[in-house]
Amino acid sequence: MSYQALYRVFRPQRFEDVVGQEHITKTLQNALLKKKFSHAYLFSGPRGTGKTSAAKIFSKAVNCEHAPVEEPCNNCAACKGITNGSISDVIEIDAASNNGVDEIRDIRDKVKFAPSAVTYKVYIIDEVHMLSIGAFNALLKTLEEPPEHCIFILATTEPHKIPLTIISRCQRFDFKRITPQAIVGRMKKIVEAEQLKVEEGALDIIASAADGGMRDALSLLDQAVSFSGDELTVDDALLITGAVSQHYIGKLAQSLHEKQVSEALETLNELLQQGKDAAKLIEDMIFYFRDMLLYKTAPGLEGVLEKVKVDDTFRALSEQIPAPALYEMIDVLNKSHQEMKWTNHPRIFFEVAVVKICQSTHQETAAQPEVDILMKKVQQLEQEIERLKTTGVQAAPDSRPQKETPRPQKSGKSSYKAPTGRIHEILKEATRQDLDQLKSSWGKLLAHLKQQNKVSHAALLNDSEPVAAASKAFVLKFKYEIHCKMVAEDNNGVRTNLEQILESMLGKRVDLIGVPEAQWGKIREEFLVDHQQENEGSNDPAEEDPLIAEAKKLVGAELIEIKE
Repeated sequence: MSYQALYRVFRPQRFEDVVGQEHITKTLQNALLKKKFSHAYLFSGPRGTGKTSAAKIFSKAVNCEHAPVEEPCNNCAACKGITNGSISDVIEIDAASNNGVDEIRDIRDKVKFAPSAVTYKVYIIDEVHMLSIGAFNALLKTLEEPPEHCIFILATTEPHKIPLTIISRCQRFDFKRITPQAIVGRMKKIVEAEQLKVEEGALDIIASAADGGMRDALSLLDQAVSFSGDELTVDDALLITGAVSQHYIGKLAQSLHEKQVSEALETLNELLQQGKDAAKLIEDMIFYFRDMLLYKTAPGLEGVLEKVKVDDTFRALSEQIPAPALYEMIDVLNKSHQEMKWTNHPRIFFEVAVVKICQSTHQETAAQPEVDILMKKVQQLEQEIERLKTTGVQAAPDSRPQKETPRPQKSGKSSYKAPTGRIHEILKEATRQDLDQLKSSWGKLLAHLKQQNKVSHAALLNDSEPVAAASKAFVLKFKYEIHCKMVAEDNNGVRTNLEQILESMLGKRVDLIGVPEAQWGKIREEFLVDHQQENEGSNDPAEEDPLIAEAKKLVGAELIEIKE
């Protein structure tokens, strides 16, 4: 092929070309000048940060004809031969495809032979973490005590997968992610060398999308240049990287701050219609609010901002949005971003996050008057206490037992009161036949809920039981009061759904009335007493005792045994 990718053409050939890793290149240069380099090195770090390039440069510098030097000359026969791969004493091995014991044993057998063309034989093993345990064991002794003419350089993106016995035998250098500023500086040199026309700001977008990898940045630049044609514009860079312009992010942030739900959702829909990724967009929003928070805290430290370019719109918005609101928005967006990883519809989580942010602000505003009222009451109580202290009034000693103190609190634990009157009306018309019919359909009801994937609805009914039923309504006893309250308040439409299913099963509409188990016994007893009093005035000797009649209604005549 006549054309080569930019990252291959401009692969670093000197240590000064390895940008963003000065803490490593300076150490290696000093070791080369003083001839105090090690027999084994471990280069670890993210992809595209210069690990293999630094290994190749080191192999040239150590074998350069002008050694000791801090940079390879790239002009002598040794440097040129290592660069074009014609010298067999510098061996690059891909551990992903040569990860067996036999390959490592072959290295161990050949390492004892002296180099044929240069001073040092250098083995560069890329992605060394892919080696098998047997291969690592075969490499141990050779790596610890190689011949004087041999140097090992191991490169990996996952150092935690390498045995500690291997790591302890190497000098380890951790390559870090390259800053966007360093990536932009390197790309500017490449753009000038290639005589490309690039609009101001386009390289910043590419550097931000590269996520600290120079190879990724050059690949995106190559792709963007091919797409743009004569001049690489900001819009072209946004389209290629899938990023969103700061104008749209600022517009969405303004809508969230002003609680304009419709405008925020409209902006979000417009961006998603353009093909923007929801996960990438919510990540950009998180970084936008993060940068805004740091800018509010330390306006002079613009260098710590990750994604944002400080302009007039950003400054004005940072003055309007308070820090607590930024904390809340970052928290909500971050939780939604985590949940997006486990769904096929990330857009929904973003939309829910937008609505939640706006509604939470509304709730705070609505709750403010109530807070003011409570604060006034607290102030009044404080004034009353001060008045009592001034007048010398003291509280009487508490002569009651300590156990009596929490009694008023116990009576206030119940937050739900069953509709006693409605239950009494059902009990007056309740029959055993209606109750048996309802109980026989109860198992089908639970099975139907599970088929609907209404697992939460079925869970509420696990500890419930129909205890009385009439033709148009029935009483459902719950073991736990909270479950009864949730059904009574129709949370998530649970009561409506149950009544609709029962209507389809029974062929008639029946209303559900819930009662906690702790209240059911008292309500039933009160009904029996009231019903007896209503019938005390009857003089008919043949009339059946009302208690017996009611018992027959509830449990059936066949289960009743009457004794005088």
